[in-house]
Amino acid sequence: MDIQLKRGLLDVCVLAAIEHSESYGYKIIKDMKPYIDLSESTLYTILKRLESASMLTVRTVEHQGRLRKYYRITTAGQQRIAEFKEEWKEILSIYQFVTKGGGNNDKA
Repeated sequence: MDIQLKRGLLDVCVLAAIEHSESYGYKIIKDMKPYIDLSESTLYTILKRLESASMLTVRTVEHQGRLRKYYRITTAGQQRIAEFKEEWKEILSIYQFVTKGGGNNDKA
């Protein structure tokens, strides 16, 4: 898969994982596991990128003697999910075109 496409898809998946309630790294990985195998290092790279893009905010809380970062989606992050859903319609159309054999359906 194209690395840029995959990167964009993973960004949206992480945003979707925290869309309805804030969460922390381990829980995000656990929630995504049935759908996507994501390493901690990849997740934290994505989280930093999304934070830099103002698509999520971070707060730090002490939990069992350790600091835990909680991530919350912002309005910009919610807008990105909405954009993705619209873009996905076009991606599905392209997929259908490719899987039916493109524009060369003449069997002459």
